[in-house]
Amino acid sequence: MGRVTLAREMDVEEELFAVETPLGFTVRVTQRYWATILAKHPDLGSRVADIQTALRDPQEIRRSRRDSAVLLFYRTDDLPRRWVVAVAKHEGSDGFLVTAYRTDAIKEGARLWPK
Repeated sequence: MGRVTLAREMDVEEELFAVETPLGFTVRVTQRYWATILAKHPDLGSRVADIQTALRDPQEIRRSRRDSAVLLFYRTDDLPRRWVVAVAKHEGSDGFLVTAYRTDAIKEGARLWPK
């Protein structure tokens, strides 16, 4: 999905949130796309604020091994040894949320944050 496609999608759909990351790009998600994420991960229904916090103030950021434009933002969850993960793709200063989930392990990939 390119920048033009993302901009058109955002014009048509209502934005749920836009969060600036510590890496200098903004991650956006529409209400419609958030509903798609919730269909796969219903446990995130009341966790929008946790996803925003993971993007804004992550404890760790890793680059995907499959796609260098995809980053995984990790923040500890309320349960011991659990993480909330926000997966975002970016092009320059624009980005969008690919998915979000909870996990008990950090995936492999180059560690970008903290440096």
